[in-house]
Amino acid sequence: MLATLLLAGAAPTLLLDGFETAQPWRADASNGVDARLDLVPGATGKALRLRYDFRQVAGYAFARRALPIDWPPNFRIRLKIRGTGGVNDLQIKVSDANGANVWWVQRRNFRASSDWQTIELRPRDFSFAWGPSADKTLRRTAAMEVVVVRGRDGGAGEVAIDDLEFGALPVPGPLPAPRASDPRVIDHDPATGWTGRGGDSVQIDFGGITSLGGAVLHWASGRGAPRYGVQGSDDGQRWRTLRTVTDGDGGADPIALPQTDLRYLRVQLPPGAPAAMLAEIETRPPEVGETPNAFVAALAKDAPRGTYPRGFTGEQPYWTLVASDTGATSALIGEDGAIEVAKGGFSVEPFVVADGRTFSWADVIASQSLEDDGLPLPHVAWQGQGWRLDTSVFADTGSPRLMARWRLTNTGTTRRRLRLLLAVRPLQVNAPTQFLGQAGGVSPIGQIAWDGHTLGVTNVPAIAGDPPITRHLTPLVEPDAVATAPFDRGALAVTDMPARHRVDDPVGLASATLRYDSMLAPGASVDVPMVIASDAPPAPVTRAAFDRAHDATRARWQSLLGGVTISVPPAQRAVAETVRTALAQVLMSRTGPALQPGTRSYDRSWIRDGAMMSDTLLRLGLPGPARTFADWYGTKLFANGKVPCCVDPRGADPVPENDSNGEYIHLVTQLYRFTGDRGALLRDWPRIDAARRYMDTVRAAERGPAATPLTRGLMPASISHEAYSAAPQYSLWDDFWALTGYRDAAFAATVLRRPEARAIDAARASFATDIHAAIGAATTTFGIDFIPGATSLGDFDATSTTIALDPAGEQDTLDPALLRRTFEKQWTRVLARTAPGADWADYTPYELRNVSAFVRLGWAERANHLLEFYMAGRRPAAWNGWAEVVGRLPREQRFIGDMPHAWVASDFIRAALDLFAYERSSDHALILGGGLTERWQVGRGSAIRGLHTAYGTLDVSVRRQSGALVIEIGGTARPPGGFVIPWVSGGRPGQARVNGKSRRFASDGLHVRANGKRVLVVVTMPH
Repeated sequence: MLATLLLAGAAPTLLLDGFETAQPWRADASNGVDARLDLVPGATGKALRLRYDFRQVAGYAFARRALPIDWPPNFRIRLKIRGTGGVNDLQIKVSDANGANVWWVQRRNFRASSDWQTIELRPRDFSFAWGPSADKTLRRTAAMEVVVVRGRDGGAGEVAIDDLEFGALPVPGPLPAPRASDPRVIDHDPATGWTGRGGDSVQIDFGGITSLGGAVLHWASGRGAPRYGVQGSDDGQRWRTLRTVTDGDGGADPIALPQTDLRYLRVQLPPGAPAAMLAEIETRPPEVGETPNAFVAALAKDAPRGTYPRGFTGEQPYWTLVASDTGATSALIGEDGAIEVAKGGFSVEPFVVADGRTFSWADVIASQSLEDDGLPLPHVAWQGQGWRLDTSVFADTGSPRLMARWRLTNTGTTRRRLRLLLAVRPLQVNAPTQFLGQAGGVSPIGQIAWDGHTLGVTNVPAIAGDPPITRHLTPLVEPDAVATAPFDRGALAVTDMPARHRVDDPVGLASATLRYDSMLAPGASVDVPMVIASDAPPAPVTRAAFDRAHDATRARWQSLLGGVTISVPPAQRAVAETVRTALAQVLMSRTGPALQPGTRSYDRSWIRDGAMMSDTLLRLGLPGPARTFADWYGTKLFANGKVPCCVDPRGADPVPENDSNGEYIHLVTQLYRFTGDRGALLRDWPRIDAARRYMDTVRAAERGPAATPLTRGLMPASISHEAYSAAPQYSLWDDFWALTGYRDAAFAATVLRRPEARAIDAARASFATDIHAAIGAATTTFGIDFIPGATSLGDFDATSTTIALDPAGEQDTLDPALLRRTFEKQWTRVLARTAPGADWADYTPYELRNVSAFVRLGWAERANHLLEFYMAGRRPAAWNGWAEVVGRLPREQRFIGDMPHAWVASDFIRAALDLFAYERSSDHALILGGGLTERWQVGRGSAIRGLHTAYGTLDVSVRRQSGALVIEIGGTARPPGGFVIPWVSGGRPGQARVNGKSRRFASDGLHVRANGKRVLVVVTMPH
């Protein structure tokens, strides 16, 4: 056995494992993935080979062994590796004795080589992956894993590893002051400097090994070097090239030096170079070079505000999605007017020159808007002094292309010369703080070429060895000038550069500017339409064709979003418009059949998101996308009936999240309820039953001797709830979804006359008993007076508890005191955020589900106050979208998830619709106007028409008229429990008449029989 390594200081390199035997190692893999270990010839002696096959699923394969290590503050690990197979992710993991706390090194998009290569790891390469420990420092671990995670390619392959070495390194101490071969390059005096010519060099000795992240070379004015090399050395004898500049423009040259350790830094002019004067070499700390985003952010910190996008300046930016209704074309436009042309792609950012001054986003008043009351056709307007710029973009409904337009208008009273600059920049609109999925920030550009009609912009592939992609920008108005530039000419600053029609940039940060000069009379405009295509250059497009494409796209969206109409008083108009926009966001976030919460951070499909978005689509009369999603997701179930939590292009994710089975069953039974397609339900039955039987199996395991009152009979602990990612918990979110699944499986079995129907319903009843018992045990154990989020924690999470009311339908069976206290606590929590001086960080607008819960609890006024609070979280408000995370301080930078977030959009839609009508599970009545308080009744009142229910369509209108509340009911809906109209207007209702006949209010409202005919209800208002 290998003893614990205690390495407290510098020590010789130790061979931890030479892999002459495979005995300490074992192979394992996630569901559906094969993993095997054997020995093969190594770099020296033998090597350990991990063979894997991902087949058709996502997941991982790994080799693991016990390997206790006490980690010194500074160390180096080396590992030789080679292999075959596609592009996947490589991870090196170490974990503590119980495996709960994990540290890792991730090499994404790893392409194994058939030749041996050495991976060297330092402390900066390790990060804390997950676990409950508050101390994230790597101190002591007990085991190591080498993991292959399915990446882009998956498939079958192998990795062989050899010669795992570990060495403690000295802890870096204080170094003497650096010395330079010409001290003038480090004297902080811009008037002095080193002068050299071809072959000459100047170097800095740091007195010992130091870590750098970059340097800025300050050349004397007019005496810069267009060509030079930057080199490093540990001993002053053997030099390595760190950077070669071939097209510099003098001035200040920022040089990125990622993960660079050296003692000597040298700048050398090539043979034959003309004389140049270097005034100063300014070094930057390691964090500046950690990522391209960090490097650009450092540049932005020293530049005038507006030189770089807002997200690089320490301010939180916001954006919205521009896409086709199928998600086939997907772009972003930022609140400041930049357009990101594709996922992960570069942006086109406008600048205006007026009166000799260049105006950026930082110099203007910007406003945002959508066309036609909430259509997803966004605009950004800049208001300058005497001029206005309107930027707009849409995804053409008839072709996979973007169509953008910039309109610069003279709003002054005299003729004036205005210049429009359209800057093509290697920067996304997706902010640099966005790290999940598609990381935001820099989008490398390797080449730009202008052919007189079209600008071809070629990326640097994210995965080495992949072919580059060229996107084509074709302006319908020929620019007055086109200038392309490498990073070394201007460092991305937008300036008036000389015309240059092609650039190849080895740094991968090329840029370009299209210039339009105009002399405009008062009220006149210059209009620049542009077609942006992601494949071949687009065919010539006329202005008339551009306008026709815009009109067709607008008409397409009007048709898609107009199936259900909502009319409201002016003060509530934003709610109605946001319903339209939010529906568009759900549709635009799709990828093929997959319903997804977003297009950047969460470019994958979760069954929980898809099931709840499908409920939204069904109520708005769009069953097609829900049906397509269900059919596609149904093919991803595992053989044992487990429903994957999510699916992406890599396949089904094996991570057990125990809400998934209930959500899938709910999805397909809801489709039957709304469409009546019994044949589809019959086809879905084998999967419904397999998913139900899987729940039986895992619940049975929780009824054994080890079960406690807090967990007995529940779904197993999982991480389906994001708050439980550090350690799996017994989440009631899982249980209420599973209970929904049992209820819906019993319903489906009854519809199909299956013999299992009674047994499934009995299992549902037994499970419900277990859930209520566990809730009771949790309140006693933790001394709480609310329903916990997890019975194993006793935590508060009202947003999770909303699932108990809808879709689980447990409102009448839950302890009423616990239920009331749960949502009163949420009400108090939200009110506290609005108090003067309130100090809170952020929230997730999934909390919109509480609006629906409050309506169901009969708290109509509170529901409206909640909705008003959450509506203020749209940023910018005119674009009607929420990020997944909403901060108290709008400009405080943070990860905000996808924006707009389609699952949040669907939560909002259901909350808004529930104000008008929702189904009560206990008796299948439709509750009408439960959230339509006085603010909705004034003026012409509020109405919804064409709302789809499980019993047909519904039209409802509510208005105050002549001292009475008038409610009209129409449509085809005939719910078994009829209609119920609760009184939400304060006081006691007066006389009620239904189609002229007197009726009395019951304790829950006025009951009206549903017979498919129009109904007129008039209720006298209380005095």
